[in-house]
Formats: sequence, C-alpha cells, structure tokens
Amino acid sequence: MVFAPVILRTLQAEVEQQPIRQSCFHRWTLPNGRHWALFYRREDDYLVRFPQLGDFTVAPDAQRIALYAVPGVAADVLEHLYSNLVIPLVLSHQNKLVLHASAVEIDDYSVVFAAASGRGKSTLAASFTADGHRFLTDDGAQLEQDGVGYLVRSNNPLIRLWGDSTEGLAFGSNSISRIESSSGKFMILDKNMASFCEDPRPLKAVYFLGDGDTESVSLTAISGGEAIVNLLGNSFLLDVAGRDTLARHFERISLLARAPIFFRLDYPRRYDVLSEVRARVIRHTRHVGAR
Repeated sequence: MVFAPVILRTLQAEVEQQPIRQSCFHRWTLPNGRHWALFYRREDDYLVRFPQLGDFTVAPDAQRIALYAVPGVAADVLEHLYSNLVIPLVLSHQNKLVLHASAVEIDDYSVVFAAASGRGKSTLAASFTADGHRFLTDDGAQLEQDGVGYLVRSNNPLIRLWGDSTEGLAFGSNSISRIESSSGKFMILDKNMASFCEDPRPLKAVYFLGDGDTESVSLTAISGGEAIVNLLGNSFLLDVAGRDTLARHFERISLLARAPIFFRLDYPRRYDVLSEVRARVIRHTRHVGAR
C-alpha cells in the first residue's frame, strides 16, 4: 500500500507569498536557471517555498507540516508538492532513505530513474506508463531494506511534467492541469491517466540519467564509489548542513552502494527516442543480477 507517514498536516488559509529577508541556505535550480524551491532555516521551523505556488513550514522534529497555498493554485498541484516533494524531505529528516527519482514497475520489480528536476526522469516514467507499465513514484523514491535487498515504496499517483511532455507523449489535453509560475510552465498528469502501483516492489536497478548531450542511447555500469557520489547528489535532505543528519545519511548510502545495481543512462531528449530507451532498459533489467 502507499506509504503514509504519521505527520500532523495543517492546511492554512490561502495567502500571497511575502518577501523573506534572510537568505535561503539551499535551493533547487532547474536547467533553465530558475529556482524551483527555496529552503530557509528559521528560529522555530524550516520553510520550503515553491515560488508562486505555495509555502510549507516543517517543525524541527519533522512531525508537523503547515501548508500555505498561493491563491488560485489548483488542489492537485498543492497535493503533488506536498506528497511528492515535501513529504520526501520530511522522511529524510526522520532518517529514511529517499532519492530524488521516479520509479516504474518492470516484471514485478521496481526500476529507479534518478536525476534533478527538469532532467527528464518524469517524462521517462510517464512514457513507461503510456506503454502499459505501472509507476510507483514521480519524484521521491523511498528505499527500505527488506532483508535480502531493498523495496521501493509507492508515493502519490500524480506525475509532474515540464514543458511540452504531455503533447510529446500523446496524453490528451483533458488529462492534465497546466500551471505557470516563476519556475516555468509545467503540467500535472491526471491520476486516472497513469497506471499506478500501490504496493512496494523489490528494487532491481537504479539508473542515473545523463544530461542528454549525446546522439545515441548509452547504458553503462558504474562503480560503488561513483554510485555513492550520484546517490548523495540525488538525495532528498531537508537540512543539507546538519552534520549528524549527513553522517547517518552517508552510512545508509554507503551500504546501498555495495549492490551492483547502479548504471548510467543517457539518451537524446527527443520523444522519438523514448521507445528505444524503454526497450534497452527492459532488456537490461532482465539481466541485472540478484537483489
């Protein structure tokens, strides 16, 4: 079933975002240079701001979240931000291992695509969905040890797509909510249009996406050391400067990186290439070793 952490969630009245005098200590930046999320550490809480969309305050113990929506923002957008982005941050603060990654089901296993926002992981996951595969999560892939390997838990049945991905993937216009903010234009794919897997699936492989500056599809194994670097760079962390938090996170990452399941996947960011990418990934995962 979908993982639901025990967190007190409070939806506040809609309110316009006000300027913040202090500097943010961390930010998520899209390939176009725009800021997708800004992180502030305040006296009594953390503030995560999605410009022109909403503010989320998180208690220091990560047990309480307050949501402040910008007036006019659609409910499914706020739900996506909360479930797919804020909850993974909170879980990381509760010592869970969560990757900035999408995940799909292939042959009853989970396959993970890790990359920063705007690098194509959601489009790739959506293309698998359009091809008949179920997806487990769009942004926050929570990994949990199950004795012989790891499970990937399901998250929220909504997929966020940037730019013109819905047209490129041939989803109908009635299946999406279109949003424009200071971060850029994006769409939320309706949950009824995407086949969702509610149950955890054993982890089979993790693919770190390249930057797309290539003329062909390439898929190569990477070393454990490279895996650690890439896992650290694609981790959800609410407080990237907390020494104890980072130490515990590094221990979990180092243990995970021992498994020979990490690969580099790169391909031209064109929709006509996605069928070849899916075929290569499916063939490859069927030859990846035991969990």
